[in-house]
Amino acid sequence: MSSRENRGRSSAARPERGDTSPPAAPSKLAGLRGLFVVATPIGNLGDLSTRAREVLAQVDLIACEDTRVSAVLLDRNGIGTSTTPYHDHNADRVRPQILARLQRGETVALISDAGTPLISDPGFKLVRACIDAGVPVTPVPGPSAAMTALMVAGLPTDRFYFAGFLAAKAGARDRALEELSRLPATLVFFEAPGRAAESLAAMAVALGNRPAALCRELTKLHEEVRRGDLATLANDATNNPPRGEVVIVVGGAPDAAPETDADVDRALGAALKSYSIRDAVDLVTAGSGRPRRDVYARALALSRAKAR
Repeated sequence: MSSRENRGRSSAARPERGDTSPPAAPSKLAGLRGLFVVATPIGNLGDLSTRAREVLAQVDLIACEDTRVSAVLLDRNGIGTSTTPYHDHNADRVRPQILARLQRGETVALISDAGTPLISDPGFKLVRACIDAGVPVTPVPGPSAAMTALMVAGLPTDRFYFAGFLAAKAGARDRALEELSRLPATLVFFEAPGRAAESLAAMAVALGNRPAALCRELTKLHEEVRRGDLATLANDATNNPPRGEVVIVVGGAPDAAPETDADVDRALGAALKSYSIRDAVDLVTAGSGRPRRDVYARALALSRAKAR
């Protein structure tokens, strides 16, 4: 997760539910070379992997999105490696400096404030520069807000699309949603908590009233997952605004808009393989334009026939 992977990063660095025992001394890693792209916890500091801690402790430099935020994680793990800020605003200036150190044979770890670097941040430009210069790039995988939300949303994961943050202006946001409306894949969005209700309502209009999940404060003390259709979630977010970091997961579009009864039955049959009856009905209703009660009656009939 990066500065855009989710907002409110300082809270992500605070230990919420992680182990508070002191870490063991890292073992020595042999043959460290080049740039290491290291994932860090999105909330629970206990999610830092042993390998990530060893790499961070032994590289020559850690490039951080915000050194003050990263200091909490590094201090918690007894890591005293030098740090330097690397973010949207200084990337063009700092990138050549980091690359020069790498070309001299030094080792550098790239981290974001929380989660996996390169997700909506300038990290990919540093990786690309290293590749062009022949500098080795090594991933050290771990937590990601997008993947964590998919794990608990209860929506299909065989195909998914990460859409990042929607534009703040309504026109650009609605155009983006229109482009995504026909994509037959689960959609994953990051959103600021103050804009969640408005974005959910816009999604309900542009995408149809699909099944969705609003996930907030994942891996933290106040972790919460709200599930329902987009309209219900929008109303809930209006009356009970979410706090903290938010990920919205939305069911994908049907493969085609069914027209005849046979088309509706085929669409329902496909949807029922992955969704509950209620969510399958919502999905097919949105794609077909049929009255929900009619689609629901056909879904019940299909389920009863299958149970015989």
